[in-house]
Amino acid sequence: MRKHFFFTQFAVLAGSAIAISNLAHAQIQEAPDTDTIAALTQKHVKQSYPLLKSLLSVPSNARFPDHVAANVAWMESAFDGRGFETMVLETGGPPLLLAERKVDPAAKTVLIYLQIDGQPVDPTKWNQEDPYKPVLKEMRNGEWQIIDWSNLEGDLNPEWRVFARAASDAKGPVAMFLTALDILAQEKLTQTHNLKIIMDFEEELGSPHLPAAVEKFKSELAADMLLIYDGPRHTSNRPTLVFGARGIATVSLTVFGPRRPQHSGTYGNYVPNPAIRLSRLLAGMEDDEGRVTIPGFYDGIEIAPEVRAVINSVPDDEEAIRRSIGIRTPDRVAATYQESIQYPSMSILGLESAWVGPQTRTIIPATATAELDIRLVIESDPERLVGLVRQHIIDKGFHIIDGGAPTDAERAGYDKLISFDYAISYAAFRTPLASPAGVWAEKALVRAFGEPPIKIRTGGGSIPISPFVASLGLPAILVPAVYIENNQHSPNENLRLGNYVDGIRAYLAILTQPD
Repeated sequence: MRKHFFFTQFAVLAGSAIAISNLAHAQIQEAPDTDTIAALTQKHVKQSYPLLKSLLSVPSNARFPDHVAANVAWMESAFDGRGFETMVLETGGPPLLLAERKVDPAAKTVLIYLQIDGQPVDPTKWNQEDPYKPVLKEMRNGEWQIIDWSNLEGDLNPEWRVFARAASDAKGPVAMFLTALDILAQEKLTQTHNLKIIMDFEEELGSPHLPAAVEKFKSELAADMLLIYDGPRHTSNRPTLVFGARGIATVSLTVFGPRRPQHSGTYGNYVPNPAIRLSRLLAGMEDDEGRVTIPGFYDGIEIAPEVRAVINSVPDDEEAIRRSIGIRTPDRVAATYQESIQYPSMSILGLESAWVGPQTRTIIPATATAELDIRLVIESDPERLVGLVRQHIIDKGFHIIDGGAPTDAERAGYDKLISFDYAISYAAFRTPLASPAGVWAEKALVRAFGEPPIKIRTGGGSIPISPFVASLGLPAILVPAVYIENNQHSPNENLRLGNYVDGIRAYLAILTQPD
């Protein structure tokens, strides 16, 4: 085991970490059935709440090195205490952490991806003292009210929720998996596969160091399949497997106007307004039904009838989805929700120009900025899509500048000036539903819950898995566990405890699933 420095706040792990000797003396046995998995989860779940609370109490913004260091130390302690060998993989940025526990050199190896960091927080938008001080809440009179943690000593209400940053995305699934490992050891169940666990501490930054690290550590990460413990279940909250995810690229645009903000009375009708120019540019990129109008953006996407049948077999209640989100009519890129996420998308993430609200000034702003993302599918080349957006901007009469602000010569020589910066974080991936890995994972979830899982061809979100698929040649499958209505990425993120229990069941079934 790798030596590490213990923080006081990690002492709670000592009570939950299980000696590996229990596993070493485990008897070979049949995999537990549905009722046994459910019973064992209920038997052990209460002892896991301090672990969950401790993990969520570690600040997790990857922009802060002290946050990263604290999370690396916590995870080292957790896996060392459960009989894993751990290794820090240096990346040139936040490190990766690899944990490994073998049972049989001849057995297959399952690589499991865990995301450890969370989105940034704005504490003023949270209905609690601190987003990194998890609280237990129940719904009362239409509002979430804090209740004491001692309530968890009695019967569990599955609708109770734990509110904290990263509760669902994605430390909750980490706690589910650690608890499943503890049940495995305490009940002397058989771990059926060799395990490698790769932990990512900068996923919410786009995992910029991951692709090179996967290539560098190919031998250390070698496995037979990759499971990703991240993301929400289907909107029905039934057990779910997801066989692909869209990739992501980001684009940053700044339109330049006058050198400095100008009085809107003195120069209104004379000085062009960069906010209006940017607004027109962006508005022209989509039609009224939400389809990207840039020529060629959807080229290469053809959904065959048999694929459409698979896509539309997902039991979406689209009316309920729209009601929950609060929209009347969706965009019409495709006929259904599932079909729409088979295409690349382009979204405006934010706009900024001058001031609003109490800070409003009667000025013509100097600049206007937009941040965009492009969600990628495997049929579309990322560089090509970004190039189409860039060419569209040029075709609209803009001169793209290099560097920060335009030079005097550029201001004198061009009417419309814009900066264009982009980054391709990672590509899309997709694993065939009928692949051996998919069949194996489905069997595990059937054993966990007594019913077939919902199988989704491609999820709408993005996770940094394509480097593993491209470099290691692994089939990759998401095993999501959290509730979809969890304020993921937003203030008051939360984890539904009924999903927490179900996640433990799912991961325990996977740990004990034969070939």
